[in-house]
Amino acid sequence: MKKILIYIVPVMISMIWLVLTHETYNPISLKGPEFLKFYVMLLLGFYLSAIILKSLKEGPSKITFYFMMFILMIGIVKLIKGLMIGKPVGYLIVLLIIQGIVILYQSSSRVNIKQKEI
Repeated sequence: MKKILIYIVPVMISMIWLVLTHETYNPISLKGPEFLKFYVMLLLGFYLSAIILKSLKEGPSKITFYFMMFILMIGIVKLIKGLMIGKPVGYLIVLLIIQGIVILYQSSSRVNIKQKEI
């Protein structure tokens, strides 16, 4: 339960920023630079909370993976929307590639931890 609460904090901060600055609950409706601000805020907040959990000796779990996939899916939806309307999406692609690498690294390290336990 503690992990869920710590991971929800950056999501809530990002959503509060979204509502206060753009008066919407839908991040997909934002234009490019504003969506990137929202997305980077969400990513940095999430990874900061993951670092905090790691410093508290909490290892990665399925919850971590699900939150990472949730954030990745938001980016992919916005990427598809941007490609469909012909907007430049280069920065978003770079962020998604970096996030994909982190997800692969995280899931492979979790598998290695499980193998060491056996």
